[in-house]
Amino acid sequence: MTEKGYYCEYPEAQPFAICLTHDIDTVYRPIRSKTLEILSALKNRDLARAGRIVPQLRSKKYPEWNFNEIAALEESYGARSSFYFLALEEGDRTYAYAIEDLEQEMGALLDRGWEIGLHGGCEACRDLEQLRREKRHLEKVLNRTVDGYRNHFLKFRVPGTWELLEQAGFRYDTTLGYPDCIGFRNGMCHPFRPFNMNTSQEMNILEIPLAIMDQTLLSYMRLNTEQAWTQTERLLDAVERHNGVLTILWHNTFMTGTSLQFYRKILKYGHEKGAWMTSCKEIEAWWQKSGMQPP
Repeated sequence: MTEKGYYCEYPEAQPFAICLTHDIDTVYRPIRSKTLEILSALKNRDLARAGRIVPQLRSKKYPEWNFNEIAALEESYGARSSFYFLALEEGDRTYAYAIEDLEQEMGALLDRGWEIGLHGGCEACRDLEQLRREKRHLEKVLNRTVDGYRNHFLKFRVPGTWELLEQAGFRYDTTLGYPDCIGFRNGMCHPFRPFNMNTSQEMNILEIPLAIMDQTLLSYMRLNTEQAWTQTERLLDAVERHNGVLTILWHNTFMTGTSLQFYRKILKYGHEKGAWMTSCKEIEAWWQKSGMQPP
């Protein structure tokens, strides 16, 4: 805190931080979509592409099973990120995959220094037992404690979900954001400890607000890539001016084509600006170590 406002200091005097995150909603692509991709390649006389896809008809891993490729891209720009996996059980609403299938891939990410957090199911934001069950499930597969959280579909209750996350033992949440527009939902570009109006006390959990989501830019707001970049650059520059943290959510399913190039552009811009591009876990640890609090 300075006379001119809130000033944060980051490792190696980096001017601001970009918190990179990925929600893993699905990892399997239906055979039908692969077949359609083969037909499209044949229609365009791209025999090489069709030939690459045919063997994948026997595999469930294409193309959303791309975690190591995402990490490699980020690493090339000196960045790290957080991956949030669903830990639902068959029969749960929005169940999409068995978390046990991903044990090896998640272990590889952890070994590289990336973070694994919980992507809570639809009901977890209001159900403590469900929240605890999902957390235990993921921790059992990882054989380590899970500290970070984001709810599916950005569902959240204030202050109820924060209270449940505290009780379940999470250190931070990064759900708070707009699904249909980008920006700062709480009016600030820094992590903060929520104030519980029910108890008139500051809470023990850290909120790292979400500012930009891929689907928000490219689907809900219906922006073309040029318009989307103008809006993204505006937020990046605002966060730089205020020494803040900009949290970005890019799904693994958006890591193809134009949307992949857009994400690469964010990494390149952050790298050129000297931003600290890292995971929520690193942001939370730095915040605790530095004892930083908003004004």
